Amino acid sequence: MTYELTLPTHLPLGSIDDYFAAVNRLPRLDADEERELAIRFRDEQDLEAARRLVLANLRFVAYIARGYLGYGLPLADLIQEGNIGLMKAVKRYDPDVGVRLVSFAVHWIRAEIHEFIIQNWRIVKIATTKAQRKLFFNLRKMKNRLGWLTPEEAAAVAAELGVDVEDVYKMENRLNNPDMALEAHGEDDGDDRESHAPIHYLQQEGGDPALLIEHSEWENRQQEKLQEAIGQLDERSRDIVASRWLSEDKLTLHDLAARYNVSAERIRQLESSAMKKLRNALADAA
Repeated sequence: MTYELTLPTHLPLGSIDDYFAAVNRLPRLDADEERELAIRFRDEQDLEAARRLVLANLRFVAYIARGYLGYGLPLADLIQEGNIGLMKAVKRYDPDVGVRLVSFAVHWIRAEIHEFIIQNWRIVKIATTKAQRKLFFNLRKMKNRLGWLTPEEAAAVAAELGVDVEDVYKMENRLNNPDMALEAHGEDDGDDRESHAPIHYLQQEGGDPALLIEHSEWENRQQEKLQEAIGQLDERSRDIVASRWLSEDKLTLHDLAARYNVSAERIRQLESSAMKKLRNALADAA
């Protein structure tokens, strides 16, 4: 059996209302038509059959995308991402399973829209783990009122979604704190937003590149002088300093006294003399 479908070669690029009107005019497919087209695409890689499957289901993508308007992203972008999900679903659809394409495609459509929202809702990615994503898309609609969650409400949300209460609080905080420009651009002079811009209070102490380079060079010079000074010590003094200060398994005065067959007091005197020479060398390098 052959089904003649009169389909447009393109959809309007004007207003979103024109797009909705166009996709709603596209003919629907009954179960037999859909199955035949799906088999043609699966078995023969018939791209025209795939195109017809996609076009016949665009209205469902538009309907699903409208449910995500509350995230403040352009509806046209949400629909576009949903259409990508539909095309992925068509590619993976098996007509022998016994379910309609739209039922199978819902997961793929929502997955693409979800990923787009996660990537674009904020400059900083708001959800990365599975638990965070679940919270992101469910927390707002589960709140019974405006304002912050009470401990009882947070516990109920955590129990229903199977996440930790701490994760609920963290996501609530993220949802209630929008992005802020580093530098405010008020239209009027003296705008209060200008004085509260993060640029005025988020300062990195010691962040001057010139100072950082100077400090790094000073540390390198100190290390060089320290190595030179240690090299000028006699062998026993170097061993005492290394064993007492530079080794991971530091030795005691008594350990070194036994090694050199002298008193612990003598080891202390040698150590004190060596450290004094090192301090003087570093002071000269300053």
